[in-house]
Amino acid sequence: MSETTPYSPPMQDFLLNHEMAVRATAFVSVFLIVALAEIIAPRRKGANRLKRWPLNLGMVVLGSLAIRMIVPLIAVEAALRAADADIGLFNLVDLPRWVELVAAILLLDLTIYAQHVAFHRIPLLWRIHRMHHSDLMLDATSGIRFHPFEFVLSMLIKVGVVTALGADVVAVIVFEILLNATAMFNHGNLHLPERLDRMVRRILVTPDFHLVHHSTLRRDHDTNYGFNLPWWDYAFGTYKARPDKGLKDMQIGLPQWRSQDQLGLKTLLWTPFLSNSPNNKKGTPPAHERQHP
Repeated sequence: MSETTPYSPPMQDFLLNHEMAVRATAFVSVFLIVALAEIIAPRRKGANRLKRWPLNLGMVVLGSLAIRMIVPLIAVEAALRAADADIGLFNLVDLPRWVELVAAILLLDLTIYAQHVAFHRIPLLWRIHRMHHSDLMLDATSGIRFHPFEFVLSMLIKVGVVTALGADVVAVIVFEILLNATAMFNHGNLHLPERLDRMVRRILVTPDFHLVHHSTLRRDHDTNYGFNLPWWDYAFGTYKARPDKGLKDMQIGLPQWRSQDQLGLKTLLWTPFLSNSPNNKKGTPPAHERQHP
């Protein structure tokens, strides 16, 4: 293979030697672009960044610390160990490297889709994941707002899948960058022109595509699970083009938490242990709006 190809050993060495710098640069660049676009032309008003951003960004810090303290290795290290031990599917079959890279990225994305479905349909996992859905507004920070427990569980799942696949370390790094970037983009408070949105959502989850998933109505938010590629939702019948109340009139969040004052740091961290009972003056929501068990 030519050393000038994007998957040559020099590129792998560069990514491994500068992984944190590359990922940080990609993260900050995408975040700033999406955040600036939200300020210039927001889809919805009232982002309440002063209260929400410290909490959402704080969850990233706490989640990263939890991973470092609890998980013995991360996905990139798992890929390197699998290669050294010559284990995993792609280490047992002889395929062109570019095929392995593309296949690994697609299978990892399918894994995240399946994981997301599981976190909605398994009551114990939903209790952890619902902190992500409690955000009353969507913007770039919502795409990285997850409970520390979810950060840890997600990494454990990725480590297991990366090891089972024997995924190439370049594919793992590229996938992690894509996942972070697309999560910030599709949670962004952005509105693409309808025609452009229809074209883009054929190959990428758009903000309006994912907005449906954050409706307060369960029949809406149990759809559109994709973070990166929309194909899994199309293939497995979990795609919904529009929420029942329409994109303009739908409510974002969960019925039991309808005020930002209810969503302080303590509540976010204790979400897995809190009751599902609504905690607002309106009482129990209609049956069609009730949340997961």
